[in-house]
Amino acid sequence: MREAIIIDTDPGQDDAVALLLACASAEQVDFRAITTVAGNVPVAQTTANALRICDLAGRGDVPVYRGAEGPLVFSLETAEFVCGPDGLDGADLPQPRSDAAPGHAVQAIIDLCRAAPADGITLCPLGPLTNLALAFRLAPDILPKVKRIVLMGGAIGLGNITPAAEFNTYVDPHAAAVVFDCGRPIVMLGLGVTLQAIAKHEQIARIGALGNAAGKAVHGMLTRPRPGGLGSDGHPMHDPCVIAFLLWPELFDGRDCFVTVETGDGPLRGRTTIDWNGRLRREPNAHVVSAVKAHDLFERMIERLATLP
Repeated sequence: MREAIIIDTDPGQDDAVALLLACASAEQVDFRAITTVAGNVPVAQTTANALRICDLAGRGDVPVYRGAEGPLVFSLETAEFVCGPDGLDGADLPQPRSDAAPGHAVQAIIDLCRAAPADGITLCPLGPLTNLALAFRLAPDILPKVKRIVLMGGAIGLGNITPAAEFNTYVDPHAAAVVFDCGRPIVMLGLGVTLQAIAKHEQIARIGALGNAAGKAVHGMLTRPRPGGLGSDGHPMHDPCVIAFLLWPELFDGRDCFVTVETGDGPLRGRTTIDWNGRLRREPNAHVVSAVKAHDLFERMIERLATLP
C-alpha cells in the first residue's frame, strides 16, 4: 500500500531534489500536498519554488499551500548566502505556471489529517517545523491520524548554522520542541547522517547527462558555485534523505533515543541533545538515523530522476 505523505518544505536546492524524488515515486508514495514555510528564503519565495518544482516534474496535480511567514517566537533568519537569492540558484527555472492552492498550509495539514484514517498520514518536514507545531497546537485531535513524522533537522554533533545547531532547528527551536514532544513516532535525519549522503562528482555528472529537464536542473543546482566550495568529494544531500528513507529504509541505520531541543536565545539555541546511550533514562521520542549507504542511495535516486520529464 502506498504511504500517504505531506511534504512541508522551504525550497532550497536539496528540498527541490527531495520534492523531485517524491514526484518520481508515485508507485510508493501517495503525494497529498506540499506545504511551504519560511526558512531558506521567505515564504513567498518558498511557495513559488515549490510550484516551479511541480511544474518541472509534471505534477501539477499536487496542491501547494502557503504557510507560516516566520518562527513561533524568534525573528526569521534565512539562508540566501547558501542557496542564492531565489533559493534555487543554478536550477534556471521559469516562474510558476499556477498559483498556490487557496487556504493556509496549517489548515491544509489539519484538514488532510482529519480526513485520513488513524495512522493514515506521514508528515515529511524538510525545513523549520513551524507549520507542524501550529497544526498540533491548533488541532491536537489530528495527532492520532499521523502515522509518523520523518524529518530533516537537528544534529548528533556539530551544527551547520552555529557550532551547536542545525539550520532548521535553529530557525524555529520552539516549533521543534513542540514536534519532538507530540507523542507520535518520529524519524530524525540530522546532520550526522545527511552529511554522509554525498553525491559524488561522477554521479552528479550522470544526473546532468540524463537528458531530461529535471536532470538538467538538478545538475545546475548541485554544481553552482557555493561559499567556501564543496568542502568534500561531492555535494551533501540533506533533504532527499527523508524521501529516500520512505522508499528504501534498508539503506539506513540508527537507534531509538530521547531528543530534546534547546529553545533559549543563547549560543546553544536550536541544539538537539540526543541521549544516544540512554543516560537520562527517558523514554525515546525519536528514531535517530546515524548511517546511510550513500552510494546506493544516489544510484537509486538517479534511476528515479531519469523517469521525470
